[in-house]
Amino acid sequence: MLLIFDCDGVLVDSEVLACRLDAEILTGLGFPYSTEEIITQFVGVSLKDMMARIEAAHGRSLPEDFGEHLNRTLFARFEEELQPVPGVRDAILSLPHPRCVASSSTPDRIALSLRVTGLADLFARVFSATEVRHGKPAPDLFLHAAAQMGAAPEDCLVIEDSAAGVRAACAAGMRVIGFTGGGHCGPDHAAKLRAAGAPVILERMADLPETVRQYAERVA
Repeated sequence: MLLIFDCDGVLVDSEVLACRLDAEILTGLGFPYSTEEIITQFVGVSLKDMMARIEAAHGRSLPEDFGEHLNRTLFARFEEELQPVPGVRDAILSLPHPRCVASSSTPDRIALSLRVTGLADLFARVFSATEVRHGKPAPDLFLHAAAQMGAAPEDCLVIEDSAAGVRAACAAGMRVIGFTGGGHCGPDHAAKLRAAGAPVILERMADLPETVRQYAERVA
């Protein structure tokens, strides 16, 4: 069984930091958003798709250097403040299965996130939405990761914190665990993940090894 981990909100507790910064910069540019609106509308969505949706909603273009400016500012904040999701390293080290990362973030953001939080050594392969045509909730990224890792979709288990990611995993024909332990997850987040198709929801990474073991027994 191949384990496919999302990054933001699953491995690193980045979503509140990122969404707060997105809201600050967008509002300053005349595209008013609150942190909560960014969380609700864009968690799990690639930067490219987020920008396209914002431009469509407002009927005008973002500055040409928006993505570069956002990433530069975000990376500086990550260097100072980003933390791993509590318990994630020990949970992953206790799992005997092959694993990889498949994230909507850009390769340089994923690399920085894993380096800053001390998780980079846990994954031999990391896949970004920049490698496929359609990001989450389309299944492209997860199918690409599985193919590169030599695994059939039905032999994959995805750990996701966003509704878009859960829908992508289901569309790919993969099993999925919803995770609500990130700082951005409100009291209704578990219900959103269930509605998206996650049959199992975890609040703590400490519970991941036992849950994965139960999945492995069912498919053995």
